[in-house]
Amino acid sequence: MGTELTVLGAGREVGRAAILISNARNGTNILLDYGVSFDEDDKPLLPLTIPPSRITAILITHAHLDHIGATPFLYTSARPTAIMSGLTFELGRIMIEDMLRLSGYYLPFEYPELMTMLENAKTVGLRESFWIDNTYVEVHNSGHIPGATMYRLVDGERSILYTGDINTIDTRLTKGLDIGRIDTNILVMESTYGMYDHPDRQRVEDLFIETVKGIIEDGGIVLIPAFSLARSQEILAILAERMPYSNVYYDGMAKDILELFLRHREFINKYDLLERIHRTFTSVKGSDMRKRICKEPGSIIVTPAGMLKGGPVQYYVKRLWNEPKNAIVLVSYQAPTTPGRRLLVEGSLESGGPHVRARVFWFDFSSHAGASDLFNIAKNARNLEKVVLVHGNEDSIYNLGYRIKEELGIEFIAPRNGEKIAL
Repeated sequence: MGTELTVLGAGREVGRAAILISNARNGTNILLDYGVSFDEDDKPLLPLTIPPSRITAILITHAHLDHIGATPFLYTSARPTAIMSGLTFELGRIMIEDMLRLSGYYLPFEYPELMTMLENAKTVGLRESFWIDNTYVEVHNSGHIPGATMYRLVDGERSILYTGDINTIDTRLTKGLDIGRIDTNILVMESTYGMYDHPDRQRVEDLFIETVKGIIEDGGIVLIPAFSLARSQEILAILAERMPYSNVYYDGMAKDILELFLRHREFINKYDLLERIHRTFTSVKGSDMRKRICKEPGSIIVTPAGMLKGGPVQYYVKRLWNEPKNAIVLVSYQAPTTPGRRLLVEGSLESGGPHVRARVFWFDFSSHAGASDLFNIAKNARNLEKVVLVHGNEDSIYNLGYRIKEELGIEFIAPRNGEKIAL
């Protein structure tokens, strides 16, 4: 194939995904994602650089910032084609605009570069295919969030599948990826949860609903901090299906993204539930409504940010934390050093701060495949010769990689950032 893979980001780390596929024979350089991560001080960290003029095309898997957030940087001096689903195109704009508002001082690009990226974007649908010079590209559903894709690159008789982030279970928002249809020689796969399996989703939902019902029946208020993109809408959809007559409010960017999902029925698994959210639950409008909601026993509030860092949740938590009848129900991953992690571990919102008197719960609603599902993807893939594990810490990568090697006899590679792999 004469092909080389270079890891520009997500090498033995979670975040700032960026994989370069270079073909020396025909001179193409296809970039797979170009995301951003954040350090402990919330300063953005970009992938390793590549001269933008060398890039033939950029394939974006989905709109989470760790996969799309750094892409405008590539448009400071060049105009490569950015390829993504139509929903990712619209979501990406919302997410990057929000990042520019919050972190623009630290970013090496501004709003004009985002506009240039969007002007040079081409949208594709699930199950579509197209050519980039001599490389044939197939688009597949990744199951992660609405609009999320995987890309299979074929050059001659050799193929590479880049998963981005993946999930194998059906949710209210998305259909899980079909592991029975994977056919590739090289699998470049995420390994975020390569060490752990998630609990049974039905059991998680049952406990979540049981907990929320108990709080509101006791006269408390339930605050559900959730990621604005997909997690908020998934939680709202569960509430719409199982507690449709509840007094539910949703706030912040969760509102804008719900409206966007409603305009893209083709990417949504259970579209009727999103319509029900829009019809029966209440979108929060302004500070006066927020103030009133915080005095309404039995209400449920779904709002960003999922880790209690910024967003409307700051307003609510300051008014609800000191009442034992209330509850803060976390449904998103809580990164180290975040207020959400501190709340779970120390019981307070800030170091040395007062103990939170509201009840605190955490439920695993992850949109990533767990360790057994990742292994089964490799196990079921046809014609698989090699697995390149990225987007995971070393423990996750080696736990999953050695299992693949020992049980399937398939070579795995755990590249660092900057490492080149001859395929």
